[in-house]
Amino acid sequence: MLLAALALLCPQSEPVPPPPSLVNPGPATAKDGQMRRPNIIYIMADDLGWGDLSVQGQKKFGTPRLDQMAAEGLRFTSHYSGSTVCAPSRAVLMTGKHTGHVAVRGNREYKPLGQFPLPAAEVTVAELLKSVGYETAVIGKWGMGPPGTEGAPLQQGFDHSFGYNCQRNAHFFYRDFLFRDDEKIEIDPEQWTHE
Repeated sequence: MLLAALALLCPQSEPVPPPPSLVNPGPATAKDGQMRRPNIIYIMADDLGWGDLSVQGQKKFGTPRLDQMAAEGLRFTSHYSGSTVCAPSRAVLMTGKHTGHVAVRGNREYKPLGQFPLPAAEVTVAELLKSVGYETAVIGKWGMGPPGTEGAPLQQGFDHSFGYNCQRNAHFFYRDFLFRDDEKIEIDPEQWTHE
């Protein structure tokens, strides 16, 4: 199973009113009674079915951390992917556009490493969240533009990124590199083991 997690983290140091441009999920108050912005962790998983998590009733193995997050947070139980393939699904999620209107409509390869870049003119959810004070990160598969292009995560509103920049590389269980922000991180193949 390949996971892609969109983790958007909010510093909790100073009280702020709820941002008018975002949906207010309800009161989130600290001990001092001040309103705080909620932390947002959005998990998008490739090839994960409705019944694959124990929170959904699956009994063959446990998913306790995800179950805890589901119990303590907001669950989307009628959520559909924006496309049947990787890059357009992420582009729809990032921009809020219908597949027919978003620039990334397929897993079009971009040489030497990556997929067709999301144009700079596209406004992403990360950019909107940053505009109201959130710190943003994307972890896992990106597939909407390699480092050095307008579609790279750091050019699309993310403060941090880690994982597979090219989704094609995520098709293999063990890789010899990942990306941290725009830096290629070499991984020693000897560290991988099933033991």
